[in-house]
Amino acid sequence: MKTIDISLLHLLLGLLLVFIPAGILYYYRTGIVKAMFLSVFRMVVQLFMVGFYLNYLFEWNNLWINIAWLLLMTAICTIDLLRRVRLSVKMLFVPVSLSILISLALIATYFLKVVLNMENLFDSRYFIPICGILLGNILSSGVIGMNAFYDALTKELQFYHYMLCNGASVKEATRPFFREALLKSFNPTIASMAVMGLISLPGTLIGQIIGGSAPNVAIRYQIMIMVIITASSIMALFFSLKLSMRYALSHYGTIHDGLMLKKDTHTRA
Repeated sequence: MKTIDISLLHLLLGLLLVFIPAGILYYYRTGIVKAMFLSVFRMVVQLFMVGFYLNYLFEWNNLWINIAWLLLMTAICTIDLLRRVRLSVKMLFVPVSLSILISLALIATYFLKVVLNMENLFDSRYFIPICGILLGNILSSGVIGMNAFYDALTKELQFYHYMLCNGASVKEATRPFFREALLKSFNPTIASMAVMGLISLPGTLIGQIIGGSAPNVAIRYQIMIMVIITASSIMALFFSLKLSMRYALSHYGTIHDGLMLKKDTHTRA
């Protein structure tokens, strides 16, 4: 079955749909219409750039180029994550990037080798899309989780110090914040999986079916995609919190100066 192509003209016609949410947001004076149009513009430009360089990556299919791409994307993911949660990139770049890379390597290797039984784990056509989708979800869950953890820690600082003063270890005193971070980060994913196929059809499934894959094949891939997304995201968040605490907190449990960056006064909650 041949996939129906979308010409540039029809793509532009499709982008006109953006004016519907823009009109609603403008009517209610949300103040984010400009930000939305900028995000759409960036998305279009970035995805066209991705399509351009993916052609070359697939053609070259080189081990070292693929590894270099992975390291670069991990670094970008780490910097973006830390900036979004207003934490010091200088202080936490190493532990968070290592956490992401370790989680990504373990889950991607297991999926490509054990589940897909591939001989060449670094085959660009599989390696890059799988790592890309995992990185994207690690970023989104990491932003929610790390923001929840460090925001709760600073807001409940008195309770945290009370726990320490009463003999609790740093691990014991931060346990409630750790639990809160995991709940906030993965409740949406769990809820989404519970209704998947019943009231929602995920993008990967639809993309594969439109691309010509048999529905049963597309479904099996979608099941595994959701499993590896959840596994890699929760591993990355767990390691990121555990390792970052070693840099963020002193031996006595106090928060190091310079960890939390000041939020812009005009930033919306």
